[in-house]
Parts: sequence; C-alpha cells; structure tokens
Amino acid sequence: MAAALDWEDAGRDWPNRSASRFVSAAGLRWHVQQMGSGPALLLVHGTGAATHSWRALAPLLARRFTVVAVDLPGHGFTSRAPAARLSLPGMAQSLRELLQVLGVRPQLVVGHSAGAAILARMCLDGGIDPCALVSLNGALLPLTGLPSYVYLPMAKLFAALPLMPRLVAWRAGDPALLRQLLAGTGSSIDAEGERCYRQLVCNPAHVAAAIAMMANWELHELERELPRLPVPLTLVVGARDGMVPPEHAERIIRCLPQASVYRLPELGHLAHEEDPAAVAALIEQVACAVGVLPAGAG
Repeated sequence: MAAALDWEDAGRDWPNRSASRFVSAAGLRWHVQQMGSGPALLLVHGTGAATHSWRALAPLLARRFTVVAVDLPGHGFTSRAPAARLSLPGMAQSLRELLQVLGVRPQLVVGHSAGAAILARMCLDGGIDPCALVSLNGALLPLTGLPSYVYLPMAKLFAALPLMPRLVAWRAGDPALLRQLLAGTGSSIDAEGERCYRQLVCNPAHVAAAIAMMANWELHELERELPRLPVPLTLVVGARDGMVPPEHAERIIRCLPQASVYRLPELGHLAHEEDPAAVAALIEQVACAVGVLPAGAG
C-alpha cells in the first residue's frame, strides 16, 4: 500500500500548521486542527480534500468559535481505514469515536459536499447533537440520470485495480489536468489552494482513499431518513456548482420543509474557498439564529 503524505515533508508549509496535532482514535492516526475559543464548531471536508480546504475560513470562524477540523480517514495526513469503513456509516462511526477521544461536543457542525452527508448521518444516529448543521454544497442525495450509471460503477472498477491510484497520481502531476479538474467544480481558488490539491492528488494513498470512499458511498438510505433529521439544516448552495446539482436543494426542501437555503450566485462547489468571508458570515448568522452565539454577534 502506498505511503500517506509525510508530515515532515508535505506538512512543512501546510495551511494553519501551528494548529495541527495527531490523535489516535478508531484504530487510526488522525490529523486534527484546532484553533480559537468559544462554542465548539466542527468542520468536515468532502471526498478528496483535507483540512487545507478550510485554510482561510477556519481562522475567520476562530474569532468566535473553538474550531475543530480533521482530515478524514485516508485523506491528507490521516491514516487509512479498511475499505469497508470508508462507507458513509463507517466514516460517521470513526468520526464519532474521534470526537469522544477529543472530548469535543460540537454545538455547530459544518460539512462540505460528502462531509455534510457524514454529519447528517451522525445526527440521525445520535453520534452528535449540535444546535444546527450547515451544509456547504452538500452531497446529501444520490446522483440521478447518466452520472448515477457512470460514476459509481467507475469508482468501484478503479477501487478494484490496485495500480489505478498510482496511475491517477502520476497523471495528476500535469498542472493542466489539475486546473481542468478544479475548473470542473465551477470555482476559482487561490494559488495556495491549488498547491495543496496538487500535493493531495499526486499522492497515491490519498487518491486510493478517495476512490474507495466513492466506491463505498450510498446515499439512498440517507435520502429516505432526511425527513427525520433532528437538527435545523441550512443549505448553502453555490449556483455555479459543477459537482453537486444546485437543484438538489429544492428536492431537500420538499422532504424537509424546515430547512433553509442560502444561494451564492457567483460561486461554485468550493464556495468556502472562493469567498471565505461570505461563508463565515452565513455560519455566524446561523449560529445566532439557533442561540449558539448571542443575537447580533454575527
């Protein structure tokens, strides 16, 4: 199995490095970042990303919250779990065990893309009991149409081919390819973000974990259970999202009328990296609405 990213090498200039530490839980060695003070706020990234995704947003939120961000299993600098635990329930359980070790009970949780699905699963299972869940372009529903017949079978095929992660990582060394992949998100991010994504996609272990996660991902059960989500849900939707169809928000509202939607007309799938100040303001607004922050603090 390929080696994970080396902290002493790739981590030397990792965003917010001073906030990083390593914690053992659920049979894994997790990369965790913690900063700020105030109510606990948990950040969970999506498939193929890592804590660098919060490089600008986390410090803004740390002005009013104790911010905790993690690299998911196999992603970034966290060791990889067995493929079976890279499913949605497996990820949710592993993260629950990490929070228990950390002694963190988040009052507000924020997830991007697949990270929002993990947090929703944890809320449904009683693994966390926050005052609100904020979904940033959350991948909460199964894909439909042609993508549903292409992406999942392709991920399962790639996961079954041991050399595929090395091939993908080798091809990702082409800067033009990475720019093409990022353009597909509908977002335009800064040079530091591109540098970090390049480090990630050029590492076969990270790529293998992302492929295995996609191959084990199943959202139909989550879709059926969303109507009983026990916490308020805020959907932050980038109108230019090229990964999660923005119209998914309308489907979620139909089954969960108490959910609220904020639309960001000029932003894409990586909205929190494109305009962290706007996203931070929305999160603080939600925190005030549910009483995590005093009224007017946002």
